[in-house]
Amino acid sequence: MTDTTHFFDKCCQVARQIPFGRVTSYGAIARYLGAAKSARMVGYAMTASHGNDVPVHRVVNRNGLLTGKHHFEGTKLMQQLLESEGIQIEDSQVIDFESVFWDPAKVL
Repeated sequence: MTDTTHFFDKCCQVARQIPFGRVTSYGAIARYLGAAKSARMVGYAMTASHGNDVPVHRVVNRNGLLTGKHHFEGTKLMQQLLESEGIQIEDSQVIDFESVFWDPAKVL
């Protein structure tokens, strides 16, 4: 197993723990894993994990933007999945981001 594969697996383990109706950021996962400057790698891990029982729709950028939305099938699938969990989205951004933000460093 390569270091990258191991890191991707760790990212997925964290993402699987994001509660229903909450979101986190690529950077928060990276910081939790001790790789604060690796938010982009977390994004790659989320992209690679589609279809593997990982709730990647709950991972957004540091401002609550749905920057990974183009990796989902359909035109607004990521938004629809979040809205089905009660998260409000406007212009591809989580409304009241701070109140639905889940920080793995504080919880895990």
